[in-house]
Amino acid sequence: MTIALTREIGSFIARTSFEDIPADAHEVVKTGTIDAIGTMMPGRTEPVVDILDRCFHNDSEPAEARLFMSEKRVSAPLAALLNGTAMHVLDYDDVALPLGGHPSTVLAPAILAQADTMPSATGQDVLRAYVIGYEVWAELALRESGAHHLKGWHPTSVLGVIGAAAACAALLGLNAEASASAIGIAASESCGLTANFGSMTKSFHAGRAAQSGLIAARLAAAGMTASSDVLEHPRGLLFALSPEGKIDTTTPTDRLGRDWQIMKHRVGIKKYPMCYAVHRAVDALLDLRNDTGVKATDVAKINVEIGATQAAILRNANPQTGLEAKFSIEFAMACGLVAGRSGLAELTDNFVQGAEVQRLIACTEVTTNQNKSDLNDVFSPYDQVTLTLKNGDELQSAQVEMARGDAGLPLSREELWTKFEDCLTQGGIGGNRARALFDTLDDLANLPSVSDLPSLGPDTGA
Repeated sequence: MTIALTREIGSFIARTSFEDIPADAHEVVKTGTIDAIGTMMPGRTEPVVDILDRCFHNDSEPAEARLFMSEKRVSAPLAALLNGTAMHVLDYDDVALPLGGHPSTVLAPAILAQADTMPSATGQDVLRAYVIGYEVWAELALRESGAHHLKGWHPTSVLGVIGAAAACAALLGLNAEASASAIGIAASESCGLTANFGSMTKSFHAGRAAQSGLIAARLAAAGMTASSDVLEHPRGLLFALSPEGKIDTTTPTDRLGRDWQIMKHRVGIKKYPMCYAVHRAVDALLDLRNDTGVKATDVAKINVEIGATQAAILRNANPQTGLEAKFSIEFAMACGLVAGRSGLAELTDNFVQGAEVQRLIACTEVTTNQNKSDLNDVFSPYDQVTLTLKNGDELQSAQVEMARGDAGLPLSREELWTKFEDCLTQGGIGGNRARALFDTLDDLANLPSVSDLPSLGPDTGA
């Protein structure tokens, strides 16, 4: 029998208190929020953020929420849009593979923008809202047996908007019926196409999901209704998105609030500002380079073995821009060999168009592994790199099953701080100001008011 999924999720949102949430989940929320705000700082200077600001900023709207990396205040929906887009534009934000996407780049900007309008909102309210949003997102992802990416859907957007709506409904204290309406409204705002990967629009997916989720919760709070079966209906969200139409609508939702998905899957923190589908192969290549001392000029051919779904996501075989290169396994291999690293400095048009990088891109061959990882079916069991040298010798990497920074191989707090500091330095913030923000976020449960979080505009030298 089909369960009343939409209604039951609404009930979960309304009944879940801060005290219900496992204390260990706090660490996941803090890690994801720290990483998201960190990646937002260098992302704020990307052209797409300025385009959205110019197109949507309206001085007549209330200046109710902060753009955390500037002194400017805008409407909460616009803050969610701009902050979320800036967090995602460098593709350096966290991932949760069973969710199919990037949780913090949608949940954090929606929650922080709405909380900024609520003087009574505390750090505990943020923690509760994030966990509820994550759990609702995970519940929907678990009911799909196929891979949304292969159908052309970007889960960060299409499921993230539901998570953001759930989080903001929790923050606003909506009852079960209104929370279900927020989910229903958000479902009609769900979209995001993988064909736009490697363009400005990809990061817009995340910002728009954060904004639409916040708006959905506000509309529900104001009395707007939606269908009470919008998730499970044969022509509702889940079936409409499904690659194969195989949706679990019979398993009870009693795992919500009991079997915490955030504790199982957590978040993975990226070491490289590229699509997560390249990270295992980059680890393999850099280890091989370091262990053997091989130089880019020694290499005649690169073979990289990755999963079939990974290859489908990495759509740009011949990138010419930094944005395109984020979704190119060919570039990831060339970059690692030429630079010996893969950082923000390498994701520029000039570096991508360099002669040696382009030569190596052209001689990279991708082998797809049809087998699925036991941990996540988007990935193959492992990634592996083989280099054929100009003298005919072959060098082969280890089979890498898990990227560094993955939830199962997490960064230390010091490594997270190093990434955060680097990101803020790239955006003009450093030293004590960066550390103060990091430490405040890392003590989120004791934050008496979200308004106490500092806003950091670029250093002026004054």
